[in-house]
Amino acid sequence: MIRDNLKKYFPIAPRTSQASLVKGRSQANAVAQQALIAHWQSIVKSLNYYLKIMKANHVPPFLVRKVFTQIFSFINVQLFNSLLLRRECCSFSNGEFVKTGLAELENWCHEATEEYAGSAWGELRHIRQAVGFLVLYRTQTGFSKLEKRTESTSLSGSKSS
Repeated sequence: MIRDNLKKYFPIAPRTSQASLVKGRSQANAVAQQALIAHWQSIVKSLNYYLKIMKANHVPPFLVRKVFTQIFSFINVQLFNSLLLRRECCSFSNGEFVKTGLAELENWCHEATEEYAGSAWGELRHIRQAVGFLVLYRTQTGFSKLEKRTESTSLSGSKSS
């Protein structure tokens, strides 16, 4: 039920017009960016609502942790699939949008405390890594960072073989 209520938020790629507005520096761009942040804040508001209900009904913390771990796993899958299946999602601006949202979710995990959030943040590891690739600088520095990440990934992969 909780997952079904959260489905309306995903996939969450910004529309092209909104994404391009965020790049500029006018007052209209600030309004567009606030709209994008409001989307993530509505997700956090839903998470807070569910946490409040579970606390009020004295749901054991281990069960609350499991629920939020499942929710964050769902978020990870939905966002990662959006990146894989929708070309318009694989952009620098969408990467910045998702990165902002991930920061909101990380903040929520810290505010909810380890007792209730548990390892939920860890469930977002795949989308965090993918967003890291999307927002690399478009300069030589970014390419050398990508090269280092690729080398370290291949080295760690070969060590486990």
